[in-house]
Amino acid sequence: MAKRDFYDVLGVDRNASAEELKKAYRKKAKELHPDRNAENPDAEAQFKEVNEAYDALKDPDKKAAYDRYGHAAFDGGMGAGRGGRPGGFGGNPDFASAFSDVFEDLFGDFVGGGRGNARSRATRGSDLRYNMRISLEEAYSGTRKTIRVPRLSECGSCSGTGAEGGAEPVTCPTCSGMGKVRAQQGFFTVERTCPTCGGSGQIVKNPCKVCTGSGRVEKEASLSVNIPAGVETGTRIRLSGEGEAGLRGGPSGDLYIFVNVADHQIFKRDDLTLYCRVPVSMARAALGGEVEVPTIDGGRSRVKVPAGSQSGRQMRLRGKGMPALRGGGHGDMLIELAVETPVNLTPRQKELLQEFEKLSAENNPESSGFFDKVKGFWDGMKG
Repeated sequence: MAKRDFYDVLGVDRNASAEELKKAYRKKAKELHPDRNAENPDAEAQFKEVNEAYDALKDPDKKAAYDRYGHAAFDGGMGAGRGGRPGGFGGNPDFASAFSDVFEDLFGDFVGGGRGNARSRATRGSDLRYNMRISLEEAYSGTRKTIRVPRLSECGSCSGTGAEGGAEPVTCPTCSGMGKVRAQQGFFTVERTCPTCGGSGQIVKNPCKVCTGSGRVEKEASLSVNIPAGVETGTRIRLSGEGEAGLRGGPSGDLYIFVNVADHQIFKRDDLTLYCRVPVSMARAALGGEVEVPTIDGGRSRVKVPAGSQSGRQMRLRGKGMPALRGGGHGDMLIELAVETPVNLTPRQKELLQEFEKLSAENNPESSGFFDKVKGFWDGMKG
């Protein structure tokens, strides 16, 4: 089968520049790579065809020969590149570079981050997390806490350089400061993290004795944290730059405070609303009256209990709930009545209650209605 014209294979005209050739090659190689075309049996052949075309057209001498003689220029061993080097994936440095770019586009870099990151000398420090437990009263009014956080801080002896006396690190001789080294592995040219400098591009000749060359030492920091009013469990507070120090002058990470509000013995919280369950005697619930209830700000409020109140009845105290985190007023507090049945009765109390029971049959509408429904249910089952 006759070979296709190399320019047609890449989809460019004969006057295409070197940059246009490279761009067309990368596009075609990505489209036709066998790993992305598992269902196409011709993908591997087409991929090799694209590589062959770019190998010939990227080299100026080969391109000139191809433009003059066509495919015959490479018959009978005429495919040597400049200086007698054979063509193929390793013979042309520019071709290897282009193919490496395609490989990274397809599969990503071998060691986290792209080539730009590998050359970066400074690395940002890690973020830290601190779990803080506060009371509901502190969440209501806001507070200021002092915390102690162990973290990696910049070494004062070497000013974070990792070198004795604060000397600057030197360029890694293995990778020439690139942070990566290239190796030919059969079909592919691959990049790996430099084993000498660990990807930083620099090495320390005389490591600092205090930090052993890392540029950081573990210290405990004392920090003052402002907790705004209205926080709830799960609220996250960010302290910029209070995390671990960066490597080789990199910026510090951040410290995140995660707030947990402890349960309260009197109040229960639901967003901005507070609930308070208040027990009342059976007599007070029946006759009505007043009860004194606490509020989260430490105050007291008198609440009127309507006569005939049942367990579960709620009364609202407006503005006595939790404050909104970023302003906007307060929520409400709901008082829920719990009618309490007396226990440990004296003989006289029992006697009075039995007399009361006889006289109050018509004063319990819910009970009367319920037992009327029960009687009807049983009669229906008999029928």
